[in-house]
Amino acid sequence: MPILSRRTLLAASGAALAAPLAAPALGQANYPSRPIQLLVPWGAGGGTDATARIIGSLLERDLGQPVNVVNRTGGSGVVGHSAIATAQPDGYTIGIITVEIAMMHWQGLTQLNPTSFTPLALMNEDPPGVQVANNSPYADIKALADAIKARPAGSFKASGTGQGGIWHLALVGWLQAMGLRGDHVRWVPSNGAAPAMQELAAGGVDIVTCSVPEARAMIDAGRAKSLAIMAAQRNPQFAQVPTLNETLGINYSTGAWRGIAGPKGLPANVQERLGTALKKAYDSSEFKDFMASRGFGVVYADQAGFTEFMAKADAGMGEAMRAAGLARG
Repeated sequence: MPILSRRTLLAASGAALAAPLAAPALGQANYPSRPIQLLVPWGAGGGTDATARIIGSLLERDLGQPVNVVNRTGGSGVVGHSAIATAQPDGYTIGIITVEIAMMHWQGLTQLNPTSFTPLALMNEDPPGVQVANNSPYADIKALADAIKARPAGSFKASGTGQGGIWHLALVGWLQAMGLRGDHVRWVPSNGAAPAMQELAAGGVDIVTCSVPEARAMIDAGRAKSLAIMAAQRNPQFAQVPTLNETLGINYSTGAWRGIAGPKGLPANVQERLGTALKKAYDSSEFKDFMASRGFGVVYADQAGFTEFMAKADAGMGEAMRAAGLARG
């Protein structure tokens, strides 16, 4: 047996002492062993924030570790989505990604797109409604549509989100489905549905296209009404609001969606653990009741389904934005 030198012995003993202090490997078997951060690209109090918080609380119960919801806002969603995409791929930073990830790159705001993430589960989708002030002369969507067609371009003003946002595209798609130009109704950018609804009630705009749950506070206060939703079927929580197809014979639908994802490169066992926990959260009565109480739509897709869903959404958004003159490049 060869005699080891003093230097070799010291090196070997040093390595042995250091080994227990080494960082655990990604995808460790006992995941999660510490708190998880759930990033939200949009502000506190909104629909995305509320959805993230109920999901976070259910994940926390199942995973046995705190799930801390952190709002990372700015850049029309770019800041938060970027923080999710560039996080360490160890499963301790995940996030809720939204329909804007299939839109922002078409506008030249970022290079991020749905393939920049590890999709985990689709959890929610909400169609837009067409809201007017409660004292509006238009009692139903047909009366509003007829007036829009009869009056010159720019006569009506609408709002609901920023320029080129999902609710702006919803308006564009509806106008095009009626045979009008996408800019026939002038778009007034806003910082979200809440300020747009306030502007509607104040008489600053004529129409707001946003989800009915987002408009609910103003509707319940008697200051606004929803004339139709852009969906294949009515929302059971707002059963009195008809679809465009029922009232105008226009088979047009679109919507905002939200799902959970992590950065690319998440270890397989982390993906499996989170995917199982998310399905359990989705199936829970707590999640269903919470979403129903707010009128939020629930729809589930697993990792493969969410990947396919986002690919289709990305292609569809690109086509719509090019048609509306909102795409760059």
